[in-house]
Amino acid sequence: MPGPIASPSSAAIGHPVAASSYKSAMALLASLFFIWGFITVINNTLLPHLRSVFELSYTQTTLIESVWFIAYFVASIPSARLIERVGYKKSMVIGLILMAIGALGMIPAARLPSYGVTLCALFVIACGITLLQVAANPYVAVVGPADTASSRLNLVQAFNSLGATLAPLFGGYLILGRSTGGTAGAEQVLTQAERLADAQAVQLPYLIVAVVLVLLAIAIARYPLPAMGGKRVEKADRGNHSLWRHRNLVFGIPAIFIYLIAEIGVANLFINFVSQPHIGNVTHEQASHYLFLLWGGMMVGRFAGSMLMRSMSAESVLAGAAIGATIVMLVATFTTGPTAMWALIAVGLFHSVMFPTIFTLGIRGLGPLTEEGAGLLIMAIAGGALVVVQGWLADTYGLQNSFLLTAACELYVLFYALWGAKPTNAFPETRH
Repeated sequence: MPGPIASPSSAAIGHPVAASSYKSAMALLASLFFIWGFITVINNTLLPHLRSVFELSYTQTTLIESVWFIAYFVASIPSARLIERVGYKKSMVIGLILMAIGALGMIPAARLPSYGVTLCALFVIACGITLLQVAANPYVAVVGPADTASSRLNLVQAFNSLGATLAPLFGGYLILGRSTGGTAGAEQVLTQAERLADAQAVQLPYLIVAVVLVLLAIAIARYPLPAMGGKRVEKADRGNHSLWRHRNLVFGIPAIFIYLIAEIGVANLFINFVSQPHIGNVTHEQASHYLFLLWGGMMVGRFAGSMLMRSMSAESVLAGAAIGATIVMLVATFTTGPTAMWALIAVGLFHSVMFPTIFTLGIRGLGPLTEEGAGLLIMAIAGGALVVVQGWLADTYGLQNSFLLTAACELYVLFYALWGAKPTNAFPETRH
């Protein structure tokens, strides 16, 4: 089994932070969720741009995003070790600086231009985001009362979606709007000179991103973030307890993994899908404005989900979202024109609650095993790397038919909500 990932320790869970302290910490964490949501979704406008610049197939295009999510698998354990060694605040600062270095790496990648250097720069950015994710998600989940963990994480994740909502406008204007490939028709073939000129379009937006990241790192370094406990619980203190006796975790790990395939597949192929003549018949730049609505739906859904979970069980909300997502994905697959386009946009509303809800249900009742469980769920974000499978399906069977894979992923989330999320061998939960 992979080594445990650092999270607020189980020992710390029993010693709540003062309400005023953790509420101010939540405000700070909201800015982190915002910035990594923003940077992650810039990829959705970057990918069709790079597809034009480097003349990539759908498989090669989605491989770029696969490299991004492989970073979650590669960097999770080193991130855990770093958090244990230097603490949460310093780790967050390091993560932001690492992201800034990767953003600056996009400048030489554009000047060359180089597909390989682009992959390396994006991998570095993703490693920085992984470090932030490993620290922030478990922190939010345990910093308050256990029975509102799903509501709390959905609320903070809504700020992640706010960043994701604004990113397509930023990328559409500064990347697609300033390039020939972004403003041309979907079928237009670019000349070599046009591709070289288009490659330069990513320099300014990533320079802006790098400056913002450095400024945020400085702000966090000066902020008195409350401590959430010290060392993790050692194996000797856990007795004979086993992670694999907890059904909600065992089925939650693949639920996160599979859900990420669905979310990233839709987001990455959205612009290419909407641009097709029989769907939206628009340019890539115009399609990025509709992508704004997809991520806006996720933001609205997370705010709404946070409120719903105060009166309904998290499992019920998750099941309803999975059913809705399955229906709209089938509509997107088997219809054309505005109906298919708006169905794909609508899936953002249903996807909104899935990651934070699965995460909190997955660690529910783990007690002293919370650290390892949370770490495995974070590592499962690497499932986004398998978006390359959907790229292959799009090349082989058609872009629209590839969304049947997304529909299948939604059905597993439904299974998890109805049965897999029910805890077994749960430890008593401590109230805060």
